[in-house]
Amino acid sequence: MAPLTCTKLSLITIAGVVTQIIGLSFFVFGFFPVKPALPGTSGSESFYVPACDFVSNQSDTTLPSDKLKSSYQELSGIPPSFDRLILMIVDGLPAEFVLGKDGKPPKKQFKEAMPYTQSLLASGSAIGYHAKAAPPTVTMPRLKAMVSGAIGGFLDVAFNFNTQAMTDDNLLGQFFKIGWKMVMLGDETWLKLFPGLFKRHDGVSSFYVKDTVQVDQNVSQHLGDELSKDDWDLLILHYLGLDHVGHIGGRNSALMAPKMKEMDEVVKLIHSSINQSQGNGQGRTLLMIVSDHGMTENGNHGGSTYEETDTLALFIGLRNHVFDYASVINQIDIAPTLALLFGVPIPKNNVGVLIREAFDSLKEDKHLRALELNSWQLLRLLQAQLSGLPCRNFPCDAFYDHQSSGSTDCNHEAEDMLCCLYIEATTLYTSWKSKRGFESASTKDYSSAAAAYYKFLKSASEWLSRRSTDKPVKLLALGLATMFVSTVILSSLMFCRLREIYHGGKQQSLNLNDSMNGWSLDETFILSVILILVSSMTSSSMVEEEHYIWYFLISTFYLLLLRKTAQSLCAVRFQSSFFTQNGQSREGYFRMCFVFLLLTSGRVLRGWHQGGVNWTSLPDISKWLEQAGSQHVKSLQLISAFLVISIGLFALFSIESKGKCFQMVRLSFLISGLLVLLHITKYQDYTFSSTNYGATLLVQIIYAILGVATIGTVVALPWVIPFSTSKICPTDNTISPLFLSIHEKFPLVELRDSLYVIGWAYVLCWCLLQLLLQQPINTTPILLLLLQILAGTLYFARSGTHHKEWVEIAAFYYLGMAGHFALGNTNTLATIDVAGAFIVCILLLAHF
Repeated sequence: MAPLTCTKLSLITIAGVVTQIIGLSFFVFGFFPVKPALPGTSGSESFYVPACDFVSNQSDTTLPSDKLKSSYQELSGIPPSFDRLILMIVDGLPAEFVLGKDGKPPKKQFKEAMPYTQSLLASGSAIGYHAKAAPPTVTMPRLKAMVSGAIGGFLDVAFNFNTQAMTDDNLLGQFFKIGWKMVMLGDETWLKLFPGLFKRHDGVSSFYVKDTVQVDQNVSQHLGDELSKDDWDLLILHYLGLDHVGHIGGRNSALMAPKMKEMDEVVKLIHSSINQSQGNGQGRTLLMIVSDHGMTENGNHGGSTYEETDTLALFIGLRNHVFDYASVINQIDIAPTLALLFGVPIPKNNVGVLIREAFDSLKEDKHLRALELNSWQLLRLLQAQLSGLPCRNFPCDAFYDHQSSGSTDCNHEAEDMLCCLYIEATTLYTSWKSKRGFESASTKDYSSAAAAYYKFLKSASEWLSRRSTDKPVKLLALGLATMFVSTVILSSLMFCRLREIYHGGKQQSLNLNDSMNGWSLDETFILSVILILVSSMTSSSMVEEEHYIWYFLISTFYLLLLRKTAQSLCAVRFQSSFFTQNGQSREGYFRMCFVFLLLTSGRVLRGWHQGGVNWTSLPDISKWLEQAGSQHVKSLQLISAFLVISIGLFALFSIESKGKCFQMVRLSFLISGLLVLLHITKYQDYTFSSTNYGATLLVQIIYAILGVATIGTVVALPWVIPFSTSKICPTDNTISPLFLSIHEKFPLVELRDSLYVIGWAYVLCWCLLQLLLQQPINTTPILLLLLQILAGTLYFARSGTHHKEWVEIAAFYYLGMAGHFALGNTNTLATIDVAGAFIVCILLLAHF
């Protein structure tokens, strides 16, 4: 076989990489599909049966708002149950805190924290539900689901940090069309989703989770004035404090009960104002209290666990009902319920179902009419997504006659079953209407028609919900197959090159023997890790618990290093002369100490957090420290931060160069370290509760100094230091003996000083940023990770040529992955710590 030329090698490599990119694109488009949606907004056509060749009424856009409102009420046949709506969102409030769990009342401390709300539930003045939210459980997708009734995708997680205006049909757009005046107080996400819709607004940032007081006071300070006004129809109150309490201290935070008590006082104030306004003849007002998502034990959210998807939906103002702790609905059911309660069309892409109890106060004909409108809206979605739907032209085709004359057993394929259920409900409703006013009409006929409608609605909603989140298997398979082809191409190319190298060196027996004997156990293990990781990714359970794989791999690698070091010590004793034995043994013992430091710190990091999904409730070091008290955490944080900064500065000051550039770098990082310590001492606390200008200004100064120092060091240092080899000779005492081996490791002799300083500047910058952004409990893991980096670097530097460079690179990569999980991170969205998100943006916001 002809050897590969440079041109062939380049072309095959490019072909393999391009094929990989194409396959990855196919897979990404399949894994994050664009959900099917109907364009436009619902109008007067929503109140007509979706018959064949129906043309929607285009005059909706030209009608004045008051006439459009009257038209909707006339066409719907259902008078609005309320005149005004107050939508109160308590961000992150689990329904379990208010309604309990598994049919049992909530815990005593939570129940006592909201006495007024509990009294409303007990007296039947309020109806509470566990509203199941669909993942991802972050704010923006959940708000969109509540106002549109549609299910979003996981791409909405990215949009949650950069919210764009909502273009899909939604309740606020429908309210705006009929002339409603809307006011919003709280989370600024509403302003980004619905720009220009609010008559008055006062938004606050949702990402500064350290603020648990001011963020809610900013809402409540306007509440009294807004409740006394009658120039609004919709008042949105989005309270963020409880969610921030969860992010800071978890579900069992000491601040949780007081925050719930504060929310209860808000509910009491609003309800009292509603009762007073209704007594003055200002119309009926519905107060609805909802939460967008729940929270895990650690206070985070984003995933699909019960704790994260268990949200609250509380109606205050409906007729009296017997309270049931176990009532469950879907969060998307809120949209169609509110639409028909206030006399507007159901949003076009809604997949939710009317909440039964919300319409129990209506007369039988009005209740069935509401169910009919919800069924028509879902049937339109089914018709759009199932081109072969047998009843898509009902009642214009013969399917109705065929079904009505046959059995009512609807156990068919999905399309036939849905049509059968719909036609069965329509038939029962038609029969009930024909008997109405006669003695033959009975409550049983009404109940049968209502039950048939709910059966169709539930089945259609479940099918449409699955369809919204289904992955196109063929596209995923095509992407995987394409990436596999790319892997085969690149692997074949690699093996061809290895074979050429092997045959090229076969003539030199010495090189051949070196190559045969050059593969050590640790190098073989590094390569086998690739196969282990690829195999583990085929199991969802292994993905969820990936941290255990990295802990095992890095610990095993450290043990292999210990074995290799011990073997080298034994070899030195038998092969070296008396004069060289002491020096080599001393180096071997140093390396062994470094390995023991790696093993010890790795074991502590492994036990610091219980990650993953299945065993997060097990005890760990972080939980033990938090239970011991915040003072212990604070003390450990200060000690760890001081040691981190001291190690980094000692490494920078260990080189004895007196150049002005070196002095500037040292001074910059010394000032940054002292400012970070000041920030930790003064502003980082579990009970920190309000925005502080001093903390913001201090963070901006730290970012400025670190940015200038680090970037300046990387860019300018290699050019301003004179090219000299005399100052970095191993025999010269220009550097501390501890770091001399690291210093000599750099290949470019002329740039050793520069590269040494640049490397430590990067490491120290990373450590200082982590001390700012991480939770206080993670300060010690940052110290341990720095010790591991230092110990690993010293080990490889003192090993000489015993390890190849690619082994060193792989070792530090594995160390980094294990460290990522040791900080409490996992592969679930719920462990993304947004506490530092606001700090990251502070410097950018300061320029605007």
